[in-house]
Amino acid sequence: MMVDARGYSCPTPVIMVQKAVRNGAPETLEVLVDNQCSVENVTRFGRSAGYEVRVSGLDGDFKLTLTK
Repeated sequence: MMVDARGYSCPTPVIMVQKAVRNGAPETLEVLVDNQCSVENVTRFGRSAGYEVRVSGLDGDFKLTLTK
């Protein structure tokens, strides 16, 4: 499952990820964001929801991979 939250400022990316988790609790969730604040907040939420979070750069954006 993929959440594209580029172009949104917090807390919107976190809310989008929360909805994705609530609607299906995927084993793996990929999240695209374009600012450091979103990286930190989505990482914090992911860890609190029991996910391991990996962050990588992607052409000026960030890709977060949340895995259970």
